[in-house]
Amino acid sequence: MGSPRTHSQLGSSSVPGSRLQIYGRLDELDQLRQRVAERRPFLLHGPTGVGKTLLLSSVVPDFPDILYSPQNPTPQVLYRNLAELLLATGHPVLTGTCNGLSALQAKSAVSVKGLVRDALLNSRYLVVLDQLARPSQSLAASIRELMLHWSVPAIAVSRSAHMEDVGFVLPLFADRSEKVALRNFATEDAHAFAARCADREGLTADNLALFLERIVEYSDGNPGAMLRMIHLAKDAKYFHQNQIKITPLYIDYKIAMVSQ
Repeated sequence: MGSPRTHSQLGSSSVPGSRLQIYGRLDELDQLRQRVAERRPFLLHGPTGVGKTLLLSSVVPDFPDILYSPQNPTPQVLYRNLAELLLATGHPVLTGTCNGLSALQAKSAVSVKGLVRDALLNSRYLVVLDQLARPSQSLAASIRELMLHWSVPAIAVSRSAHMEDVGFVLPLFADRSEKVALRNFATEDAHAFAARCADREGLTADNLALFLERIVEYSDGNPGAMLRMIHLAKDAKYFHQNQIKITPLYIDYKIAMVSQ
């Protein structure tokens, strides 16, 4: 089997922020890089906005044999994602039967799975399955086949290590050592992160210190949540006499998060 010529397109729009400097995560980056280098399957979990995808976007480009699948709602979508990535790398199994993306898209789900199997079986690839959210039993069966029958290690990514998020995939990572948690910032780091982001965004207000204190509290140190609220604060409707209207902003933030 041919080896991939490029990494899995992580520099593309599917993973924003590739190669950005990541604040306060050097230890986590080192741990993640070591885990990927070992080519062992594991579950990366942490709350929404904690930075799982951002860390992956920094680590994965260092490894040329990784296939990153950003959304995996069904087995069919998973196989098509992997097939498109393999085609983009110029893998001979895919290029030998498809003269382009349109030809691949015209193939049946069974045919696509067969091509992916032939390309991955006994290969050096590692698959990253991002944003797993209550995966179905059929998707879990496909991931199990990928790992156990095709000998392809997988990194699964979810909001938590509990059944309600990882679903039927959880038994594949039964050992405690196979779970890697990414946590919100501790209070001191969260304050420093919030201040840095506000400065970078050019956010000013007479009550800026109070606003930053509040968003650290409201977010429980979640970097994504703090960034969202700082971006909201730049909207003129949340300003009155050079004061940020903190409560209306937070209510709108919570409504937006619930509606997602």
